[in-house]
Amino acid sequence: MTLHKNLAEYLKSIKLTRFTAELGNKGGYITFTNSGIRGEVKAFTISLEAFLACFIDISNNINKFKALSNYIEKDWRDTSSYFNDLSINSIITVQTKPTFTTLSKLIGWANERDPNSYEDGSIEISDESIKITIEKLSKLIETYIPKETKNKLVINTSDLVYLPKPFLLLAGISGTGKTRFVREQAKVHNNGDLSNYCLIPVRPDWHEPSDLLGYISRIGQNGTHYVVTELLSFIIKSWQDAFQSATETELICKDPIEMTPYWLCLDEMNLAPVEQYFADYLSILETREWHDGVYSCDALLKPAIINQLNENGLKILREELKLNDVKYDGLWAYFVKQGISLPPNLIVAGTVNMDETTHGFSRKVIDRAFTIDFGVFYPNNFDSVFESKTQAKTLGFPLLTQVSQSDLSGVIADSDGQESINFLTELNSILKDTPFELAYRALNELLLAVVSFNPKDEVELQAVWDDFLMSKVLPRIDGDSDKLKANGDDSSLLTKLSDEVTKKFNNILNKKRPDLFQTKTDGSIHEVDCRSIKKLAWMQSRLESNGFTSFWP
Repeated sequence: MTLHKNLAEYLKSIKLTRFTAELGNKGGYITFTNSGIRGEVKAFTISLEAFLACFIDISNNINKFKALSNYIEKDWRDTSSYFNDLSINSIITVQTKPTFTTLSKLIGWANERDPNSYEDGSIEISDESIKITIEKLSKLIETYIPKETKNKLVINTSDLVYLPKPFLLLAGISGTGKTRFVREQAKVHNNGDLSNYCLIPVRPDWHEPSDLLGYISRIGQNGTHYVVTELLSFIIKSWQDAFQSATETELICKDPIEMTPYWLCLDEMNLAPVEQYFADYLSILETREWHDGVYSCDALLKPAIINQLNENGLKILREELKLNDVKYDGLWAYFVKQGISLPPNLIVAGTVNMDETTHGFSRKVIDRAFTIDFGVFYPNNFDSVFESKTQAKTLGFPLLTQVSQSDLSGVIADSDGQESINFLTELNSILKDTPFELAYRALNELLLAVVSFNPKDEVELQAVWDDFLMSKVLPRIDGDSDKLKANGDDSSLLTKLSDEVTKKFNNILNKKRPDLFQTKTDGSIHEVDCRSIKKLAWMQSRLESNGFTSFWP
């Protein structure tokens, strides 16, 4: 009997279960369902490669998983940090029991256990059982991979990084590849037409949100109608991908693993004042929330505005947003009643150059963004122009907006967040009573980064802190020597910060640290120098030479 037929029959023969699981007829995947007890029955499809990666991760952390032979929801939900594969990492947190039962069934199949002995609430995890499962599943997967594709480049989902924020500022000199970077990120997940990518060049005359979101017009033969913009149309496309069902009062999203990240690139974002034309987005960005797998967000386009339209105006708006299909009836009804909010799978990336034609950023904007100094995080190496030695990790939309203790429990290097809290507290003591003092938002952002990057040891934890300084703390600091005096004496604030960071970064200061955003092209870890120490020295040197300094290149 072939492995395919053997597994297919094994899964079908399990009777005493509330969770079905079936092997696909034409491909290497398993479709399984939840119990339907809390609502309708939902189906989930995960590749065999993803399950194999999951069992390899279990093997690498076998002592942790041996203690989890009986199903306890919180304990298994907290294991997500151990799984590097995107699909498994996501599904285990939102459909924990169905995923658990499917893993248990695969172990039972591989180890030739009697399907009548299977139980929903238990799993057989030992060194031997997992080893056999990995070997048998590997052989089954080989039957699905055509010979001509075995040596082709494939996306390695273990290199995926969940962004702490869905709003990026890509800062750097012109020509470094910031816009191309956004496009390449979108390509990873697109279906061949790049429909999940939108480039909008920012105009210098934008001074209020209607330039991006559209507005009500009463001019023309059609009467009162809404002028739809490219951005609004792209937001609707994101929602069409993300939603599962909707009524006037309720919008249910797909599981995150089923959503495609939609990348909006605002090119030359600071040609116009960001605080003015992007005000509506900034004001609701932090209302995004995932709670027990359910997503919510305040409306970006308020229902009061939509309801200014008469019946004909609503009809025209629906047509222009391409929501005419009957399958979008519920989604359209929800938008009319509740307004149009930010979709969970939308990532906004603004490219930034600082020169005489651009505007600066207020701390209000910087606090709400994740800033990447592009020349530092993704440097142009002329020697590798034809054959790069590194590759960017794939970036995904965030699944958290506020961090709880349970979110941190799976982080090996800082399972209660206390080390990171102490780090930020000591930094903030230097910034106290200056314009750059940090608040609760900054602490939440640091803990979001810790959960997102999931450091396994002190070196990786300090690497997260290093990049947090580069993305959230240093971009807020600018000014002349008077403004940058340290609290309590005449020394430079930058020097004080440098001294504190030097004490804290004992594991990465004089040796390389892992790069959280790039890997080597062979898949191995790429290492870099401590970034924030160099940046602080550069900013201090600039202050001494010019009498003024800032983070921006």
